[in-house]
Amino acid sequence: MSIILRCCSLADSSVAIEMKNIYKVYPDGVVALRDVDFIVYKGEIHGLLGENGAGKTTLMRILYGEIKATRGIIKIFGKKVKFHGPWDAIKHGIGMVYQHFTLVPTFTVKENLYLSYVSIEHKATIDDVREKAKKLMDELGLKVPLNAVVETLPVGVQQRVEIIKTLLRNAKILILDEPTSVLTPIEIKELFNALRKLKEAGITIIFITHKLREVKEITDRVTVLRRGRRVGTVETDKVTQKDLARMMVEREVVFKIEKKPKEPGEPVFIVKDIWVRDDRGLMAVKGVSFELRKGEILGLAGVQGNGQRELAEALAGVRVVKKGKIYLYGKDITRLPASKRYSLGLAYVPDSRRVGLIYDMNIIENTVLTNMYRVITRTRRIKWGIASKYASEVIDKLEVIAPGITSPIKYLSGGNQQKVMVGREIIREPTVFIVSEPTRGLDIGATEFIRKTLLELRGQDKAILLISTDLDEIMQLSDRIAVIYEGKIMAIGKPEEFTLERLGLLMGGVVES
Repeated sequence: MSIILRCCSLADSSVAIEMKNIYKVYPDGVVALRDVDFIVYKGEIHGLLGENGAGKTTLMRILYGEIKATRGIIKIFGKKVKFHGPWDAIKHGIGMVYQHFTLVPTFTVKENLYLSYVSIEHKATIDDVREKAKKLMDELGLKVPLNAVVETLPVGVQQRVEIIKTLLRNAKILILDEPTSVLTPIEIKELFNALRKLKEAGITIIFITHKLREVKEITDRVTVLRRGRRVGTVETDKVTQKDLARMMVEREVVFKIEKKPKEPGEPVFIVKDIWVRDDRGLMAVKGVSFELRKGEILGLAGVQGNGQRELAEALAGVRVVKKGKIYLYGKDITRLPASKRYSLGLAYVPDSRRVGLIYDMNIIENTVLTNMYRVITRTRRIKWGIASKYASEVIDKLEVIAPGITSPIKYLSGGNQQKVMVGREIIREPTVFIVSEPTRGLDIGATEFIRKTLLELRGQDKAILLISTDLDEIMQLSDRIAVIYEGKIMAIGKPEEFTLERLGLLMGGVVES
């Protein structure tokens, strides 16, 4: 009997997951879930939507056994269960593929599969795993090179390894957390084809995402959470993207942000043939050149991990340039420290809030991290009155929702943290703006606000380098698009010169003839 047929014959019930009255209060008193009901049918692809802090992650962590509900009932294929950890969830046929993969990069695919499988089948040999993996891949059409080293594989293939790893442990229910966030358009198509095959085989899939277009394309039904409560569950083909957005945020959302035609000015930021090493000492940026003009948004598209972070850090002055030149208004700033570049009108928003913010500090302290020269005295003391005014300005201008300027930044939602990080740069009134992944992980409302803010800056003649793995964002905001692959610029052109297919090929390293 095949692996898939065996796993799917374990239950006759059409309901795979039934979570009733799930309530979760964290030790600090925060109520994350309020009597949430969540039902998923066997063999369906079920979308899970919600803003940051809506409770999606908490609900799935409870289902996967990572945390316990304060109260509530969970049934898997009709059987009431209580999980003491993920190992219990795995025994009941639940698997989870995280946004950040849990593979050992220097091991082969086969070795990674063995490490996972031997945790439930202690007497299994690596040859047993190889045979089971081959059989599973033949049944599902999910092919991966078993002898290849993981770190040499494209991100989409690594994700496939994660899925196979989970299915080898006899998973009947597959939870996918933001599965398309690091994939090219072509890899997304391949993933969706694989998910449809899994669905045909009877596997139940929970698809967590913030991309409404993908929800419409791949899911059968979708559940929307808002502020810890279930707003509703709907059949995907009977609702529009606007309907889903309205369920998430209780208001109309503008999907097509108006970008007024604008003739860019002269080049103000010029990068010539720069080479930059990563943290391992390997060359991550290889001969990148471009010009950024006044009143222009230049979008840099690429799959995560192709040198974007190293490039941004080198431009901002927090990483050494091995070779090449960077010019700001004609001045060579290649060897200048970040503080000097800032004083010349450069601003930088990193790709991670954990890099750009200090979570143990409050809003005031985080606001002045990149504005210290404005609030510090000759005796190296901080003028807290001025610092407080800057923090208040950020809150007002960016519409940050917070109890007050002395609130610890860690207690703000991801969207409001991002607004603080962007806002502290805006109030400095820079002329050149380097912003990486400005809306990653944000809900619809915060995403809409940040994108409108970037267009307003463009209207004020700011020069903006937008580094993003979100192709919708790149296409919507950019005046020109550059594609990066393995540290090299593959092409530069206007948005109308690119189709999603062409972008996907370039992001995957396919050289145009």
